[in-house]
This record gives sequence, C-alpha cells and structure tokens, in this order.
Amino acid sequence: MPDSHAARPTSHFKKAAVLFAASALTITGALPAAAADKDKDKADKPPASMSRVGGAQLGKPGTQVNLQGGAPVLPKDLTAKSWLVADAESGEVLASHNAHWELPPASTLKMLFADTVLPKFPKTTTHKVVPSDLAGMGAGSSLVGVKEGFTYSVHDLWLGVFLRSGNDAVHVLSAMNQGVAQTVKDMQAHADELQAGDTHVVSPDGYDMPGQHSSAYDLTLFARSGLHKKDFREYAATATAEFPLKEKKGKTTKRFGIQNTNRLLTGSFGLPAYKGIAGVKNGNTTNAGATFTGVAERGNRVLLVTVMNPKAKESQAVYKETARLFDWGFQADGKVSPVGHLVQPRSKTPTGSASPGSGDAGAKPAAHAAVTSGGSSGVGIALAIMGGVLVVLAGAVFVVRKKWPLRITKG
Repeated sequence: MPDSHAARPTSHFKKAAVLFAASALTITGALPAAAADKDKDKADKPPASMSRVGGAQLGKPGTQVNLQGGAPVLPKDLTAKSWLVADAESGEVLASHNAHWELPPASTLKMLFADTVLPKFPKTTTHKVVPSDLAGMGAGSSLVGVKEGFTYSVHDLWLGVFLRSGNDAVHVLSAMNQGVAQTVKDMQAHADELQAGDTHVVSPDGYDMPGQHSSAYDLTLFARSGLHKKDFREYAATATAEFPLKEKKGKTTKRFGIQNTNRLLTGSFGLPAYKGIAGVKNGNTTNAGATFTGVAERGNRVLLVTVMNPKAKESQAVYKETARLFDWGFQADGKVSPVGHLVQPRSKTPTGSASPGSGDAGAKPAAHAAVTSGGSSGVGIALAIMGGVLVVLAGAVFVVRKKWPLRITKG
C-alpha cells in the first residue's frame, strides 16, 4: 500500500531518524525532571525580600528575634517553613521565621472563611441541603457528614466547620452566602480589609488550588480578628459536640459525636492537651503539609502562634512545634523586643490604610460582659468567658485570668 506521505525515507535515513528521536526523547525527558528539581529548590527557599507590612524586619527571610538580657533562646528543633509568635492583645510579634512567605494554607484558611461569613447568619437559621450545595468539593475533602435533603441549623454547620474541618459544611454555608464564587470574593475583600496582602483566596475551604496562598503573618491576622467574635471563640475552643445523624420531617432525631481535630485542644493521639489552649484551627493538605494557628493564655499573657509545614518526621510535628513556641513565648515575656506588629484593619487606622512596614501598637484589652458558652446540647463546652475569667475545658480545666475579648481601637 502506498505511503500517504509524498516521499518514503531511505533505510539509512530511518535509522538516523530513530537515533535522533531517541536522543531527543532522552533530552526532553530529562528537562522536566531538572525543571522540577529547580522548582522544588525554589519552593523550599523563601523570597529574598517579602512584604514589609507590620515592620521591615518581618520582610526578611529566616528567623527574626531580638533577645534581651535573660531571654530564653528559641527552640532548636523547629523545622517549619514559616512560623510566628505574637502577643494577641498588644499585637507585638515576638519572633518569626519567614513570616510573609506565601504558602498554601490548607484548612487554616477556614479562619478567614468563618471571620467573613459567621456574622451573616444567626445560629438558629436552618437550611435544607440540595445537591448543588455540595457540588465542586475536591476529591479527598475532609467531611463532617452533611447529607442531601437534611435540614441543618447554622449552629450545627459551624460545629462541622470548626471541629471536623468539614468542607461539606463550608460549601453549604457558602451556598447560603450566594455561592462559592461570591464567598471567595467576600473572603478576599475581608483579607484586604485586614491588610492580609499575602493572601489570595481561590477556595473557601482551603483545599489545594492553583494560586491559593497565605502566610503565617496573615493567618495570625485572621485568628486575631476572628477571636473578637463571641461565636468564633466558642466554636474554635469546643472540644467535642454532636452532629445530626438522622432526621424525620426536617427535624433531627439522632446525633453522633464529633471531636475537634485540633490535637492541642483535645489531647488526642498520644499528644497532651496544651495548658491554656483555646483554639484556633489546624489544616493539612498535600501541597500545604500541616498548618496550625493556636491561641493560648497563661499568667498575664495571651499568645497567638502560627506554624506552617514542618519538615520534621516526628508524629504530630505541627502541634509539637507550636507547643514549643508557646512555651518559649510565655518564658520570653518582657525579655524580647518585638520584631514587628500585627497591623489593624484598614478601617481602624487613622488614614484608612497603613503604609508598608509601619505596623501599629495593636489591639488593647478591654473589660467585657459575661458571656455564656452555648455549646451543642451542653456537650463538650470548651470555652466560657465569665467575669474576666477564661475557662478552658479540654480534658482538664484550666482557669486563667485575663481581660477578653480583644478590642481593636483606633490609633
């Protein structure tokens, strides 16, 4: 049968073509691997210069700390790509490591989701789930067990978000908020208001998506902002609760127990609960690795610690490194000079926006009225704020005295 090409190559030319093709295949096959190695090296190194929001020192790569006389040295066994220790009330950043490195956030991004969406719906509001509410969830998403056709209260859905990091609960709440696209837009606008310039939101649940990133600095801003809200504090610090399992005629008839995946709160998997812990949120995805932001109170200090992607092979590394940084922060009280500050929201600054590197003095504590916990059916109440006393129930009772919540003031 005649060849469809105009001319058939000679045998010699065929051999040469085959050799050339094989050689080209070898070369081109090697290029992606080399490029991948280069990309990996780049991904494992922070930029030489990063954002200066909160202070110029925070924009420098590597560990930043200003030790004074008698200050404890930082823990040596820290392997995270990025971390930050801050005073939750003054806003002072006590120490950091690549604070503004833009990295995948995993489910710690749910702090921004909650801070954005939680105020929009009373917890008694109910919603019947339709198939479109659960569309578009990524494969392997963490789930609390939301079912199509079931009617859920907003309270139950937030328990699913905070305790089980349920992407299904996130998507239902997003559907209530005019859809995922609108929710992403709202979250980005709120991040911009908080001056979280390292954050680009693509998915409301933190699922790995191209172009989605945040930083230890921004995640700490989200936690601090969220902790101003009573419901946010209570959900973030709830160790156990119950979630709808069965219903009849739109009413829940049976529930099942759920436990917070924050190991420092629950003391799970051989890891003890951290004394004074009161939230906030953990995450873990393929691209992000393990991420965590926590708040804890001891003595006269409330600290926020964020840890992103530890490389240590030890079990529960993200929580152990967080605990070491909490320990250091409490010991370093009054013995370090801040390396930067957590900035105020744009609307709270005198000019409407802070210039990069300017920082601010942060929030100041203020007296507050008594607050009840409002946990699910009285089960697993993890946080009660009554008369200036913060009570954390997480395997044991820790009573710590501090004015709470935080209040951002102008100036």
